Amino acid sequence: MPTGPPRSPAGLAHLVGESPAFVAVKQKLPLLARYEAPVLLTGESGTGKELCARALHYLSRRAGKPFLPVNCAAIPLELFERELFGHEKGSFTSAWTAQSGLIAEAEGGTLLLDEIETLSLPAQAKLLRFLDDSTYYPLGSPRPSRADVWILAATNVDLRLKVQERSFRADLYYRLAVMPLALPPLRERRGDVPLLVAHLSARHAHLTGGQSKRLSPRALVALGQYAWPGNLRELGNVIQQVLALSPGDLIEPEDLPIPSGTLAVPRPGTSLKQARAEAVAQFERTYLTELLRQHGDNVTQAARAARTERRTLGRLIKKHGLSKR
Repeated sequence: MPTGPPRSPAGLAHLVGESPAFVAVKQKLPLLARYEAPVLLTGESGTGKELCARALHYLSRRAGKPFLPVNCAAIPLELFERELFGHEKGSFTSAWTAQSGLIAEAEGGTLLLDEIETLSLPAQAKLLRFLDDSTYYPLGSPRPSRADVWILAATNVDLRLKVQERSFRADLYYRLAVMPLALPPLRERRGDVPLLVAHLSARHAHLTGGQSKRLSPRALVALGQYAWPGNLRELGNVIQQVLALSPGDLIEPEDLPIPSGTLAVPRPGTSLKQARAEAVAQFERTYLTELLRQHGDNVTQAARAARTERRTLGRLIKKHGLSKR
């Protein structure tokens, strides 16, 4: 059932991108935050699953309560139940005092279980019980406890294959995947690279107190052509390195710590004609985005700098949906 209108879109502030695939994800977040059903975030490593989980939390009525991200793979299997549900005094040899678990600490808020596929089958059974009736048993306690916690889960693998392999419970999968949310890899939202670079550069300048350096159009094109196997995380690392270590104020392709001459990997089944058209479109969008940014969105000045007619540039801007910028 709905829990009332979602909070302000402040939770979306750190989700940078205007590509159709990513806009579709952002449009779903306020709706998911309203209903607070379990959400399963899927996507390759580094696509921003935790950022989206935080956005869900801060868009929901739980914004004033804790948001706890937990990497399931980082907790030893034999300790996961104790970490999640807590324990009573004397429940094991070194349990000198009772201790609350992550569920209790997240009371009223949101718990993100990242790398959910690494949970053991016994831990999966206990998590399923909590999802079913919001009750759990701290280790060593004969009495059940209750908690009001929104459970989000994240994974970079196909849980359906894990279900087929019988390493993940089918009933838990369907309980977690009430509201699935698939995040696109960066290679499928290449038009967002200039926006992400500008966002990361501004954040780096703010944190370091230094003057923001500028990437040349050639450098942006090189970034747009790279396949980004590490997605947003890799892009963030590259921008941080180049801003910190580049000696000049203008960054060229030669300054980028990525393989030189690396082009985007075409999608399976893409024809040569289609791949060429996509590469040209990516170059145009990347070039135009940086060109407009450099000239304060003044099309006349941008056309003069690009040595082309204003009408020609205007058609390209409209073609790539940059007119609003």
